[in-house]
Amino acid sequence: MGLLRAAETCWRLGPTGRVKVLVDCQDYFATLLGALRQARRSIHLLGWSFDPRARLAPEDPAATEIGRTLIDLAAANPSLDVRLLVWRSALPISATQSGFPHRARSWFRDTRVRFELDDTVPLGGCHHQKVVVVDDALAFVGGADFADDRWDTARHLADDPRRVASDGRLHGPRHEVTAMTDGAAARDLGALFRDRWRAAVGELPDAAPGASLEGPAPIWPAGIAPEITGGVCAIARTEPSWRGKTPAREIAQLTLDAIKSAKHLIYLENQYFTWPLAVEALAARLAEPVGPEIVLVSTERSPSYFDRLTMDRSRSTALWRLKSGDVFGRFHAFAPHAAAGAPIIAHAKVMAIDDTLLRIGSANLNNRSHGFDTECELAIEVEAERDRAALAEVRDRMAGHWVDKTAAEVAEIRRDGGSLAQALFALDGASRLRPLEPRRLGLVGEFVAEFHIGDPTDVADSWRPARRRERLLAQARALRLALAAG
Repeated sequence: MGLLRAAETCWRLGPTGRVKVLVDCQDYFATLLGALRQARRSIHLLGWSFDPRARLAPEDPAATEIGRTLIDLAAANPSLDVRLLVWRSALPISATQSGFPHRARSWFRDTRVRFELDDTVPLGGCHHQKVVVVDDALAFVGGADFADDRWDTARHLADDPRRVASDGRLHGPRHEVTAMTDGAAARDLGALFRDRWRAAVGELPDAAPGASLEGPAPIWPAGIAPEITGGVCAIARTEPSWRGKTPAREIAQLTLDAIKSAKHLIYLENQYFTWPLAVEALAARLAEPVGPEIVLVSTERSPSYFDRLTMDRSRSTALWRLKSGDVFGRFHAFAPHAAAGAPIIAHAKVMAIDDTLLRIGSANLNNRSHGFDTECELAIEVEAERDRAALAEVRDRMAGHWVDKTAAEVAEIRRDGGSLAQALFALDGASRLRPLEPRRLGLVGEFVAEFHIGDPTDVADSWRPARRRERLLAQARALRLALAAG
């Protein structure tokens, strides 16, 4: 134990309540819908984007969109405090999302739902936290927003008629991971919401009256068994230094400490992979004769043109760095595909270290998620054998779902002496998890990757790419020296 340290690698720390990892939005949205219907005092939501038309259960004719659900719940219970705080996105981004979240203001006008847009971030930065807290007793934290192209099942079928947007278009397979928890972590996430609301709106909502840290939350969804109940649980954040606000870099420190601590396995799911400090920390582990296996799952090609121009090019540099230094053959990068070959957008943000640490949240493995945007994650560290077995099962379930296999099937191959990558290959034969390779960059691509265009580290270099390059090089050199010194 010891990776989770308050004020260093996390914001708040306490005993783990009940934790359930919800893989993909079919499970997340359906579970959330059940929790929302049990809310008695408050529903508080933080989001990067929000489309009130997003359907929570497309396969259920009785289920309605998230916006209508919240309006109806607030109308039926006058004592229910429903508040939504969503990033006031730049207009070019909003234009790609049918004008949302800005259009949502009119959706909730003359209802009991409080909807506010939050622009308390530096120019070019964003609020990227994705959290829902019910009664300060049950919380959901992860990488999924409420948009009409998020819903998918864990099978990621190539053609699923339920993956239909509000305008009738079908969207492709998409992967998300969300953690559901109660206990101290849920109350802490409620406090995080109130801090954000006060900063954005200028008032402080009351905590849910009667919410208690003692005992199980009465609104834990029926029929859902928790997967992890032991160890310690923490909330980690990123918050930029801006307008006198004290920055938070807990996610960055935890990422580097976690990589350094790994003994056998580092498992990563992430939309982006560009942060040079994480790359250097991973490269140092690959240089060790006996070090951890590293398994990365990331989208083959970003869905937006801007991300393909910026993040994908910088990722190619990171992949080349690790593959060229992988002299012992322990680095495995995969791009997930549906059974019929359609690429899956891997939007989750997950890190599992051995069978002792699990992190699920909103932070990408890029520069801005570690200093320029706001981020939030749930981290669980365990020590007891029973809890380690539970965490390993969750990790194997997440990894196995890519190839439509169970955690038990993955674990059986690992127990026979195989690595996680070997297990996935044995179960799939590189059909659905295909090698993710660096791509040759032209002059423009090399410039973008060298200066990390579109991916600032913090306010000080957000509009100064030359300074960003110098700072990243200096930080990478310092990290290499520190790692070499032990």
